[in-house]
Amino acid sequence: MLSAKSDVQVDTAEVRVTEWRLAPGSATGHHIHAMDYVIVPVTAGEMTIVAPNGERSKAQLSAGKSYFRKAGVEHDVLNETASEIVFLEVELKP
Repeated sequence: MLSAKSDVQVDTAEVRVTEWRLAPGSATGHHIHAMDYVIVPVTAGEMTIVAPNGERSKAQLSAGKSYFRKAGVEHDVLNETASEIVFLEVELKP
């Protein structure tokens, strides 16, 4: 599986903003979110979320429709569609 591309756009004492680009067939890799975060979808699309136990679920993204998650989320994010998925991840530093 291909690796998703990330570009840190802002990194201050308060916040880190990363643009993520998932080409078709790519994944972020398994990770644990150390900070609370907001996802801001740039494109609409469907991501496949893989939990640590292997359970798979789908997440629908709507461009411009943000959502918030608490620190501690653990998963891999895959793009199993034919279109690129782009979103901003805004991490809130403690």
